[in-house]
This record gives sequence, C-alpha cells and structure tokens, in this order.
Amino acid sequence: MQYTGLSEVTGQEAATYACVGTNDGIASWRTMQNRIDRIKANGTPAMIEIFPGLSHGFGLGEGTIAEGWIDNAVEFWEKNCDNLYRR
Repeated sequence: MQYTGLSEVTGQEAATYACVGTNDGIASWRTMQNRIDRIKANGTPAMIEIFPGLSHGFGLGEGTIAEGWIDNAVEFWEKNCDNLYRR
C-alpha cells in the first residue's frame, strides 16, 4: 500500500507493506503508521517505511530518499508469502 489514507483494520488483513512520505498532503503518514501498528497488534506481519520530506506521488522513488522501496517491499512479501492471502 503506497501512500493511502485507509485507516480501517478488520483483523482479516493480509501481510501488509506500506510506504509514505512525511510531506504527503493526501495520505497522512501518521494514519498509515497507526494502521500498520494495529495490523501488527493482530498478529499479522506488517511493515511501513516513512520517508522524511517526500510528498504524495513519489512512485518508484528513483532519485529520492525512497529509492529502493520496491526492493524492500518484494523482500517483505517473499518472507511473508504464506500470509498474503487470508482464508
């Protein structure tokens, strides 16, 4: 999940990776951090990367502090592939 304002947590979330910039005027990094914390509290693997100074829409992050986020996301998903889909 990249820069989303979604805050709902149902307890049925799949393993979740998220990333966001601290200057995102659309999706609050604090909202996203809270959601990831709540997902983890339910026992589901979750991770967030928060990039200081980035605004909404940094895409692949090339040439920014977020460069490489996609590699981190893939590594997270590979480690948690058994938790990607809830039954």
